[in-house]
Amino acid sequence: MAGQNSFKTKSEMTIGNKTFHYESLPEFEKATGSSTTHLPYSIRVLLENLLRYEDGKTVTKEDIEAIKNYDPKAKPSKEIQFRPARILLQDFTGVPAIADLAAMRGAIEKLGGNASKINPLQPADLVIDHSVQVDFYGSKESLDKNARVEFERNRERYEFLKWGQSAFKNFRVVPPATGIVHQVNLEYLAQVAFKGEQDGSDWLYPDTLVGTDSHTTMINGLGVLGWGVGGIEAEAAMLGQPISMLIPQVVGFKLTGKLAAGTTATDLVLTVTQQLRKKGVVGKFVEFYGPGMKTLSLADRATLANMAPEYGATCGIFPVDEQTIDYLRLTGRDTYADRVEAYFKAQNLWYSAETADPEFSDVLELDLSSVEPSLAGPSRPQDRVALKDLAASFKDALPELLPKDADSSKLDQKVAVKDPDGNEFEIENGSVVIAAITSCTNTSNPSVLLAAGILAKKAVERGLKVHPWVKTSLAPGSRVVTDYLVESGLMEPLEKLGFHVVGYGCTTCIGNSGPLPTHIAKAVIDGKLCVSSVLSGNRNFEGRVHPQVRANYLASPPLVVAYALAGNTKINLTEEPIGKDSSGKDVYLKDLWPTSKEVETLIHTHVKAKLFEKSYREVFEGNEDWKKIKSPKGELYVWDEKSTYIKEPPYFESLSKEATPLGDIQSARVLMLLGDSVTTDHISPAGSFSKDTPAGTYLTSLGVEPKQFNSYGSRRGNHEVMMRGTFANVRIRNQLAPGTEGGFSRYLPNDEVAPVFDVAMKYQKDKTPLIVIAGKEYGTGSSRDWAAKGTKLLGVKAVIAESFERIHRSNLIGMGVLPLQFKDGESVKKLGLTGEEQYDISGLDALKPATELTVKVKRASGKELSFQVLARIDTANELEYFKNDGILPYVLRQSL
Repeated sequence: MAGQNSFKTKSEMTIGNKTFHYESLPEFEKATGSSTTHLPYSIRVLLENLLRYEDGKTVTKEDIEAIKNYDPKAKPSKEIQFRPARILLQDFTGVPAIADLAAMRGAIEKLGGNASKINPLQPADLVIDHSVQVDFYGSKESLDKNARVEFERNRERYEFLKWGQSAFKNFRVVPPATGIVHQVNLEYLAQVAFKGEQDGSDWLYPDTLVGTDSHTTMINGLGVLGWGVGGIEAEAAMLGQPISMLIPQVVGFKLTGKLAAGTTATDLVLTVTQQLRKKGVVGKFVEFYGPGMKTLSLADRATLANMAPEYGATCGIFPVDEQTIDYLRLTGRDTYADRVEAYFKAQNLWYSAETADPEFSDVLELDLSSVEPSLAGPSRPQDRVALKDLAASFKDALPELLPKDADSSKLDQKVAVKDPDGNEFEIENGSVVIAAITSCTNTSNPSVLLAAGILAKKAVERGLKVHPWVKTSLAPGSRVVTDYLVESGLMEPLEKLGFHVVGYGCTTCIGNSGPLPTHIAKAVIDGKLCVSSVLSGNRNFEGRVHPQVRANYLASPPLVVAYALAGNTKINLTEEPIGKDSSGKDVYLKDLWPTSKEVETLIHTHVKAKLFEKSYREVFEGNEDWKKIKSPKGELYVWDEKSTYIKEPPYFESLSKEATPLGDIQSARVLMLLGDSVTTDHISPAGSFSKDTPAGTYLTSLGVEPKQFNSYGSRRGNHEVMMRGTFANVRIRNQLAPGTEGGFSRYLPNDEVAPVFDVAMKYQKDKTPLIVIAGKEYGTGSSRDWAAKGTKLLGVKAVIAESFERIHRSNLIGMGVLPLQFKDGESVKKLGLTGEEQYDISGLDALKPATELTVKVKRASGKELSFQVLARIDTANELEYFKNDGILPYVLRQSL
């Protein structure tokens, strides 16, 4: 909509009685004499975006021709500027994003600018879904009690978001207790063919987005191109900055056949995740195609698209077809459906059985009938284990999972437990203490949720019960789920097994699992046990689900129920009984497992458009608790110095109108020396924390009681808490502080081992710059901007790793931290680094994208070593951000 139009593609189309402008891909073909249908679907979406925004500056004719001449096999090298149609936020990442914007308003006014310039230029929606915790479970009162506690804990944050809703234009907030952000996006917010306005005219174009949650990718199941970015990058996009990216390679994933009876979309996504992780698709798009697509429901597709971060891709997209239209109609969006079908067919973006296969960078294939029931764990989503092998796999992993001070000769020990009601039982290694139907991955999918209900119904009919040590929970992705479970008669048996609704939001999967009962927690700690959780989530990284639970397995909702009944991950559910019925007869999983026909019948009978229309009729209104919240007014936010939730971010305190020239990093010390697969959960935890941590000590000093700590995620609007929580995961292992587990480092001048925050502050007092050194896949996991923000505030100037996950690398640059990559074949081990050295990094004054820099290392002995690293600043835009000490100072200076 920028108006250059070198290829004369601006066209009109009429749908019903409405006329729309659009950039026509068929007209582009006529103008260039070249076809676009050989291009992957996702690349054609990018092409349309460039055609619409061609302005001769940020998007040039040459950029568009680069897409026309797309070589799927070539290594990505051409930078383009992508402008998404909208931005999506959740509250954990949304609160600091809005705090940053509020701080920018104050900073620009101090520098003589206009505060109202800091305002979203692209539509932005924030869904409050990450704040509910499972404090209460196992009763009909659980939902109301958890909601009440949620509002008590988060009132300051909610007041702040309400201020943002009124202070900023183009910004909407979906209140708590509505649903998980990605399911609300899938069921309501997404338009697929987006209707926008330019100069008084209506335009149609593909719905695209970036979101501040890595699982924004779920929307690709609907044919909407979108992926997760850090909060800082999303803020820049809201403020009109394009997303700088290299034209990606696209891996085709051909689906054939049909899922066998007894397998689920969860089994499929765990299989695909394992396959794609093994292949290596970081930084690439994955595009699904093939005859097997038609056998997958839209919810199945969303399940596959959701876990793109777990298989490492930027996104995993399904093109628009009949399933898309059917789903829009099912969810009450008939007007969208007509528009989508007309637009995508006119653009040759419609997928059908006759559609020729695009030219991909690489192709993988999967026969759906080969998928078998599976879980993934005990600590990574890509570590798929067949159900039949899980018990043996857990036993093999157990010695490594135990606490460091546990006696490995007592793997079979049992610990006696007495609950508050006087009941006595025993728990042991492998006992399932958390069974949670949760997360965006599965709670968008009626087939697995109804399957869980059917399994529960059959179990109740046989007289089976959940073991007393299992904490059960059901956290639906939207209120629609509750409606169809109630209508189908399956909520009652789920509740009889303890799976009462505990909230509508992201719970166990984000670490909001709440405390274990005191008697269970004590037995786990005193017995030095490795207990298990089974959850229908997408993340099970170390320390994420619960600090006292060391083995965590991702599974389908019906398997979650099954393991709650079995009570232990050492049981082979394909051969051993799951329990005994009321007459003492063995009951096996196969006796309870629902048939495909049972599930399909309930879907067709109970999952109807009326449920979605009812659920989303007043989606922005909120419940009475939300309506009662009072919030301040005004263009500038008045910061409350006493607040322990919302503090003015420090990034603009000494900001000048001009950026300071880059200089070398000299005599840096190592703060963290880390291994492979360090996740953003390791760097910036999201769950609970104790009074003994630096964050807990800080809050205690302000008079906050431990029971009021809430979670790291809920306090992301307070940099003082988050700095202290950086590198504070209870499972992180810093090789610079051997023998420790958790957030410890070593202050080398006197060899003192202390919490990471304390060590970093000592170095800051000495004016000593810091670096982090790591192995492969640094920064995997959530698109957590605080993993970069906390790194920055601790004084880290650069991170040297063998490889980076896409989002975290981008976030580091967005905060002015330099990502550096060891050259192929080099590593900490190969170079003999101990972390005790001093480091000089030179060449920054001449820094350019993808250039090499020199690292000089001075050992304690006086010997020196020199090696080259690749600066992972990949594009010219990223270089500008880094030169300005981050993306937000850059945007602010541009606004001036």
